[in-house]
Order: sequence, then C-alpha cells, then structure tokens
Amino acid sequence: MSQPLDGIRILDFTHVQSGPTCTQLLAWMGADVIKVERPGVGDATRKQLVDVEGADSLYFTMLNHNKRSLTLNSKTQAGKEVLERLVKNCDVLVENFAPGALDRMGFGWTRIQELNPRMIMASVKGFGPGPYEDCKVYENVAQCAGGSASTTGFHDGLPMVTGAQIGDSGTGLHLGFGILAALLHREKTGRGQRVLAAMQDGVINLCRVKLRDQQRLKAGPLREYSQHGENVPFGEATPRAGNDSGGGQPGRILKCKGWEADPDAYTYFITQAAVWKNICDVIDKPDWKEDPNYATPDARLPRLNEVFGTIEDWTMTKTKYEVMQICNPLNIPVGPILSMKELAEEPSLRATGTIVECDHPERGPYLSVGCPVKLSDNAVTVTRSPLLGEHTDEVLSKVLGYSDEDIASFKEVGAV
Repeated sequence: MSQPLDGIRILDFTHVQSGPTCTQLLAWMGADVIKVERPGVGDATRKQLVDVEGADSLYFTMLNHNKRSLTLNSKTQAGKEVLERLVKNCDVLVENFAPGALDRMGFGWTRIQELNPRMIMASVKGFGPGPYEDCKVYENVAQCAGGSASTTGFHDGLPMVTGAQIGDSGTGLHLGFGILAALLHREKTGRGQRVLAAMQDGVINLCRVKLRDQQRLKAGPLREYSQHGENVPFGEATPRAGNDSGGGQPGRILKCKGWEADPDAYTYFITQAAVWKNICDVIDKPDWKEDPNYATPDARLPRLNEVFGTIEDWTMTKTKYEVMQICNPLNIPVGPILSMKELAEEPSLRATGTIVECDHPERGPYLSVGCPVKLSDNAVTVTRSPLLGEHTDEVLSKVLGYSDEDIASFKEVGAV
C-alpha cells in the first residue's frame, strides 16, 4: 500500500535532534529522506553517548529511521555539483545549521530558488527575527527562553527543565507541520517557499496555558494554584505550580503503596467536579458531598491541601495500578506514573507500534519509539537507521543519474 508522502523527496541537512525528528516523521509517512553527512564524520550524534563500542549510538539510531545516508563534501567543486543536482531533484530541503551556514556554502534561499522554484526550504533556528536570532540554542536553553522553565517546579524552588524534549523534538514536530502545509500550498500555486520553526516559538506554543495564566493574574490570584490555599502571595508573573493541574480541574501527584522504596509508586489524581461524589465515596468521606466547605469547586479551592492529603491517605493503601482499576470505572481521572522501564516492557505499546524493536548490523536489536501518529489506511513500518554513507552510490546512480565512472571520480577527489 502506498504511503501518504510517496513521491516526496527530502534533502536532509539536519543533525542532532530537532531536524532529525522532523525528517524521521516525514520518512515514516513515506517520504524518501536523503540524509547528507560529512564523509568519515557524519551526524555528531553517531558518536555521542556511545553504549556499544564500534556502533552508532542510540541517540543517532532512534532519530534517523527510514532514511538513506549520502556522504558529501560540499566544499569541493564536485561536491557542489552533486548538491546542485540534489536540489533540482528534491522537493524539500530541511536544515538546522547555525545561522548563515547555507549562505556561506553558496546555497542560500535565492540560489535554491534559482535551481528549483518548487523547492521548499525548511529551517530550525533557536530564535526568530529579533535581538537573539544569531544565538546558538540547545534543548534546555529553548525551554528556558520559551517560558517552560520559569513555570516548572515548585513555587519556592528553582526553575526546572522538563525531561520531555519540547525544545528539540517539539520544534521538529512544528516544522513537520509547516512542511506539509507548504507542500499543500505548492499543489495550488506551483511555488515553493521558506518554512521557519524557531525553538523559542515552539516552546511558547507548548506553554500557552501559562501565557493564559499570565493574563488571568490581572483579575486576581490564580485560585487553582496550591499557593493560593497556602496564602502565599502571587507576584507579577505566572508562578511555578509544582504538580498542580494546568486546567480548570485541580490535580496532583500522590503517593501510592510502596512509595518508600519505589520512586515511581505515584499516581496523578484529578478532582473533576462532575465526579466529586464518586471521589467522596472512594475515600470514605460521604459527608463531603453536601458539606458547604467541600461540596462545590469554589469551596474546595482554598482547601486543596486538605482535600488531596485525604485522598493521598487512601492512595497510599493501594498500588498505582489498583488506583487506576478502582477509579477508572467511576470516571475519576487518574494516571499511574510509569517509568521508562515499564513503558519499554508494556506489551500493548509494542502491539500498536508505539515502541518498536529494530535490528542493527553493528549494535544488534534495540528499542525505539515508533510513529506516534496512526493512520487507518497507512501502517508505518519502522526500518533501522542507515550506516554512514550506506546509500551514497545508490543515490548518486539511481536518483541523480551519475555513471559508475562519475561516482569513481567523485570518490577520487573526496567529494563523497
């Protein structure tokens, strides 16, 4: 069965995480992604955090499935010739170089348009236009500059970054969306265009509820935040809210049975107003159903510490899975804190392709994340990441039409 992006060819000049996240998603959807790498070196992550000597790292393998690897030295004249032909034969160029790098190579946007007016040029940058647009950005820098860190952690503690890669992988997701929109636009107009995804912009988008709360502060305290019930004054900016829910239904992480020895024996418990009476029954507080101090959401807001303390007294008598089994039939929103070990071993995630096992010629079997988006008519098959330069001859001959003699000459001058 054909894939949604069959026939779309991606010239992948990305490295590390943000760009490769984007191009891997496109590859999973059927695009032919040609990853261009420096001969003998390749993507820097091939050799970062190596756990199997002589093999590409998990960092690289888990971000570069379903791609082809072409080695190319664009600093040579022959390499520039190959690159020109690639631009003419591809639909999208994706890059996350430092600002100005492509211009210095002689392949800025103006030159790209001359070679292929239908080309879509997609870029990941740290910041959009403004005072910081030339600054280098990494994952945690993006989280800090995009508002995530200032609103993560507890109100009396340091700002915190999150383990979710919202700066890198989050921006890759945004860039993929932009590329698909540009491809649809090209179908209507025949023209390519530039697509920019700035990491700061992506993090701000993912932190939109905190921008919401920044504006709500003008109307008074954020009453669903724990510090309101603790009589801690609010400042001028959205504060850190610990594990409070970011929505209108208060929620917290609570201890479960075995928490003393198991760092993940916790559950997230939401006191949704519609099922408050069910919650009262579960925690053996039937009088709270009608008590004016607890019966309504507004009445409970100043007493959240007491409410969740009482709920935690109950959750500590149950495992996190038992909490789920008891609460789910009653429509009480809860969720176990699942470790990476538990996720890796969960059969249902293997069955749906969310967690996949691949076999690599250098490192053997390894686990990776599969495509997070499922289409009813297009199943995704995840194939291993390419070895450095594994498809150089194949791309040069079958995609670009070079002869064996041409390829041999390119190799002699160090172009590939």
